Amino acid sequence: MAQITIYTDGSAKGNPGPGGYGIVLQSGPHKKEVSEGFRHTTNNRMELLSVIVALEMLKVSPSEVVVYTDSKYVADAVEKGWVFNWVKTNFKNKKNSDLWKRFLKIYKNHQVKFQWVKGHAGNPLNERCDRLAFGAASQDQSKLSVDAWFEENQATG
Repeated sequence: MAQITIYTDGSAKGNPGPGGYGIVLQSGPHKKEVSEGFRHTTNNRMELLSVIVALEMLKVSPSEVVVYTDSKYVADAVEKGWVFNWVKTNFKNKKNSDLWKRFLKIYKNHQVKFQWVKGHAGNPLNERCDRLAFGAASQDQSKLSVDAWFEENQATG
């Protein structure tokens, strides 16, 4: 089974505001960096989206994956089993249900373990993801993607 290490981070300049995510994937000698910016989103959406995009990029299924994140929101929701309880209530009153549903579709294809790391504490790959996420969020507005679900649903809660 392929063994993959993933570092992720999300960023938002304002919450909500322009945001982005950064990803570093490693498998053996291979390493890949990915980032994307969005014109209007939240930090938690970018934290979660970074994990989703990273898992969606994996070419071998199933893979053994360790995801390093500085997001307690994401790590605890999975490792403490909250997200699986949210499924039972159809995500009633839960934010980011669109992304959690997308996450669960790809999560089940792999053996995924989350490892929380303290942000801005000198972990080189976490710091790299932070720079990628912030850089993606800081691009010219015309280069930012649209978080359509968030923009459409923000006004309605």
